[in-house]
Amino acid sequence: MSRVPGLLGRLGAGLTEMGARLDERRAEVERESQGPADPVDAEAVPSAGGRPPQASASEAPVSEARASETPVSDVPVSEASVSEASVSDRPSAPAGHAPAATPTAALPDPAAAVPWGVRVAAEAGWRLLVLAGTVWVLMRVISAVQLVVLAFVAALLITALLHPAVARLTKWGFPRGLATALTAILGFVVMGLVGWFVVWQVMENIDNLSDQVQDGIDELRKWLLNSPFHVTDKQINDIAKNLREAIGANTDQITSTGLEGVTVIVEALTGILLTMFSTLFLLYDGKRIWQWTLKLVPAAARPGVAGAGPRAWRTLTAYVRGTVIVAMIDAIFIGLGIYFLDVPMAVPLAVFIFLFSFIPLVGAVASGALAVVVALVTQGVFTAVMTLAVVLAVQQIEGHILQPFILGRAVRVHPLAVVLSVAAGGMIAGIGGAVVAVPLVAVTNTVVGYLRARQSGGVGASGDLAERV
Repeated sequence: MSRVPGLLGRLGAGLTEMGARLDERRAEVERESQGPADPVDAEAVPSAGGRPPQASASEAPVSEARASETPVSDVPVSEASVSEASVSDRPSAPAGHAPAATPTAALPDPAAAVPWGVRVAAEAGWRLLVLAGTVWVLMRVISAVQLVVLAFVAALLITALLHPAVARLTKWGFPRGLATALTAILGFVVMGLVGWFVVWQVMENIDNLSDQVQDGIDELRKWLLNSPFHVTDKQINDIAKNLREAIGANTDQITSTGLEGVTVIVEALTGILLTMFSTLFLLYDGKRIWQWTLKLVPAAARPGVAGAGPRAWRTLTAYVRGTVIVAMIDAIFIGLGIYFLDVPMAVPLAVFIFLFSFIPLVGAVASGALAVVVALVTQGVFTAVMTLAVVLAVQQIEGHILQPFILGRAVRVHPLAVVLSVAAGGMIAGIGGAVVAVPLVAVTNTVVGYLRARQSGGVGASGDLAERV
């Protein structure tokens, strides 16, 4: 019994100290509500394990209850036991005091609130818009100087065809200038002779062809009258009348088209001169022109462009050479076929087939259709069917045997890409655009393949591909 008064004294002292700490905490809350909080006094921080110095009022009765249930000798009332109260359970402010301000949760970053898929789509979208704008501006510039661009591209194609001859003559000991002059003169003379031969054959056979066409139209009319299609003479006359009326109604337009033809001839001559001069300089000084072009490329991208350029040139050279060989084979075999079928103007038609073969797919169809029409109106239906069979047979051999064997993997382009590129090139720049569309796609395919292999580590330190692109 003599220990009870001492125990009660120690318990009272502990409760008094806890009340003082609660008053200090209440004063700190008031100061926080009025302004920035002052640093916590070092003396108020207990040394026990870094626990918070404030005690919760809700835990005080619990501590008393535990103290009353525990033996007196095991309940030391100390600052450490009082400081175990949670700071989160703060006492409510007394009457007359403003409640403590609760901290406001920070709003998330707006970019983080956007879903990941939307962010990726937006990033790709604005880049596609920039790319589309760049392509549109480039197309506008090309359309403004279309004649110059087509002349330079034609010079590149001719240079790719003639450059091996210049390299061979230079290797044999000819000076560079002399080798270039001899090759260019010989090449332009051959092309000029081909054009002259076509015009001469057409002019020589135009009268005979007109008579044969008229006879063929009469035979076609008789065949239609006797055919199972039940075509009457009145219907044929109505069709002929409508054609004459359409021609008469569009006389002014035809005349204006003829006047525009003069402008077309002037532009064609200008383009031929530009092509000739560009070809001469590319054959003679192509290497230095390429080195100067590399200086315009940013330094970071220069190694990739320097490695892609020679590969693109090899692809273009292989394409032009292979196309010339395939076109010659088509012209020879189709020309022999229509010659033995007694189709008039077989040689000019063969030359047309050679020239149209430079337009993939579309050129073969157009030249074959021209040969079939001439055979139909001059020799009849049977000869036209046989001509069609010859054209289809030669084109099938070309598509499945000659092109894969001659052109090879380096310039192989998917047929869908060929059709789309030819259509786009024809819409943008007419026949010239259709001619240069496929080699442009083939070169782009080679360049992209090289850059992809270089980025993935398929190119060694010397810049060569690990495997041929």
